[in-house]
Amino acid sequence: MRYSLLAGGKRVRPVLCLAACELVGGTEAMAMPAACAIEMIHTMSLIHDDLPCMDNDDLRRGMPTNHKVFGEDVAVLAGDALLAFAFEHMAVDTAKAGVPPARIVRALGELSKAIGAEGLVAGQVVDIASEGIADVGLEKLEFIHVHKTAALLEGAVVLGAILGGGSDDEVERLRKFARCIGLLFQVVDDILDVTKSSEELGKTAGKDLVADKVTYPKLLGLEKSREFADELNKDAQAQLAAFDPDKAAPLVSLANYIAYRQN
Repeated sequence: MRYSLLAGGKRVRPVLCLAACELVGGTEAMAMPAACAIEMIHTMSLIHDDLPCMDNDDLRRGMPTNHKVFGEDVAVLAGDALLAFAFEHMAVDTAKAGVPPARIVRALGELSKAIGAEGLVAGQVVDIASEGIADVGLEKLEFIHVHKTAALLEGAVVLGAILGGGSDDEVERLRKFARCIGLLFQVVDDILDVTKSSEELGKTAGKDLVADKVTYPKLLGLEKSREFADELNKDAQAQLAAFDPDKAAPLVSLANYIAYRQN
C-alpha cells in the first residue's frame, strides 16, 4: 500500500478537493481526510489498472508497477485494502474535524457513486470491451473517459464543496467545472501518450496504440484533440465566473496545469 501511495504523482485530485472546499468557505482541515481518501482510491485504481489482466503495464510514476514488485496476488489485495482504508479514514477523521454528520454522509455517498458501477468501474468495463473494435465512435469514447477518469476528478471537487458547506448551486457549478477538467485530463493524457517518451511520462508511452485502444488523437487527429482540450479548459473556467476571483484562482491554476502539463 505504501509503495504505490507514496511513490509520487501529481496529487491533482486531493488538491482539487482542498481548493473546492476553501472556495465555498470551508477550511483545509474539513477536506483533508477526503483529499487523502481520494488519493488512496486513485492509487488503488492504478494498481489494478496495471495488472496483466487489465492494461498490463510494468511502469508507473517512474517505478516498477506494484505487481512487478510484490506479485499479482499482493497487488490485488493492496488495492482492496487502500479502497477500504479510504472510506474508514474519510468517515472517522472528517468527523474529528467538526464537519456536520449530514455533510459526511452525503460526501460518502457521492464518492461511492463516483467509483462504482455508475462511475469509474463502468468506464473501465466499457474500455476493456472496446479494445480492438474498429467502429468505436466519439460518443462511446466520451462515455469511457467521463466515467473512467472524469468521475473521480468530479468526485474530488464535489466532495470538497459538500464538506466545506457549499450551497446546492455552488456544488453543481463546481460539478460542471470538474466534469470538464476530468475529460480535459484524459484528452491531454491521450495526446501525451503519442507525443512523449516513457522517461518523460514516468509510465509506458504508446501503450494505447499497441493495445489498439481508441483515443482522441486516433479519432480526431492530434490538432483537433488539442483544440478540444482548449474548449474544455474554457468551458471549465466559465463555471468559476460566479465565484470570487481571488478564491477561484487556485482552481483556475489547476485547470491550466491539467491543460498544459507535460507528463
